[in-house]
Amino acid sequence: MNDQTPKRLGGSLVERAAAHQAFVQRQAAQQAASPPVAPPVAKPRHDIPVFGAVEAPRAPLVRPEPVAVAQPVQQATQEPSTRRRVAIDRKKLAEHGMLVPGATVTALAEEFRLVKRQLLTTARQIRASGGEGADDRSRMILVCSAKPNDGKTFCAINLALSLAAEKDVEILLVDADFAKPDVLARLGAPDGPGLLDALSGGVKNVEDCIIDTDVPQLSVLPAGTRSVADTELLASERAHAILDGLAAANPRRIVIFDSPPILAASPASALASHVGQVMLVVRADRTRENELRDAVGLLDGCDHIQLLLNSVSLQPNGRRFGSYGAYYGEPDR
Repeated sequence: MNDQTPKRLGGSLVERAAAHQAFVQRQAAQQAASPPVAPPVAKPRHDIPVFGAVEAPRAPLVRPEPVAVAQPVQQATQEPSTRRRVAIDRKKLAEHGMLVPGATVTALAEEFRLVKRQLLTTARQIRASGGEGADDRSRMILVCSAKPNDGKTFCAINLALSLAAEKDVEILLVDADFAKPDVLARLGAPDGPGLLDALSGGVKNVEDCIIDTDVPQLSVLPAGTRSVADTELLASERAHAILDGLAAANPRRIVIFDSPPILAASPASALASHVGQVMLVVRADRTRENELRDAVGLLDGCDHIQLLLNSVSLQPNGRRFGSYGAYYGEPDR
């Protein structure tokens, strides 16, 4: 028997074909009589991503609140100074026997070198003592006298000029003799708004009233518009903020106040409570002991009071410098 010949299994091929056809017809009849069965629905798998397919309805889009992003800090651009700048009249200083910046060192210059060294030493002691505001207070000096014409303005200006020659400081000379302001006139500089205007609120920033000079490291603050309430203004809370701010504004700044005579006007007593030390100018041939004691008593708002003896007569072969201060050589200053 040939392998190509179909095998006969359970009847002839014709019989088997007829039987298969009958089976197919029976299956078709049964399917037509029974109800249709829905094909099984596969349960969704949440762990399987769906690609394509029909897109489900989207939920409303909720935009997140904007997150504040810290912006980089930009360095403040220093605005150009709007303060006035004046030239000091050096010829006028020489005519009044005062120190002249840049001139040859004189005996008077040496006198004030000794005076300022003592004041700077006291300032360091005040800083070392600690306490709130000790640093600012140590850099504030009040120059006054017991009576008029004792030479306090002469000494205040010379002290400011001498201190301005120091390498690590800046000097602010404040004309606080409100009744008879004379600092600007002696320097040959024009006057303008000043401390009283800031205290009364007429000027918002006292720094705008400061006048820069052509003397390196020296500036001046005028007295300002005269007021009948100068002492009350100095005793106000605003005065505390402004006067303390003069030193706090610049850690290199030393503030020198030229105040009215303590026995002639009350502002000096009010100013004494703001400063770290007082330089009380005593004229050798005029100030009596009882006047000196009264003056010191009125300055009790300050713990450090130093006396500067003015118009001392030079004795041949004697000590040049007294224990209280300096010899100026010429009277009527």
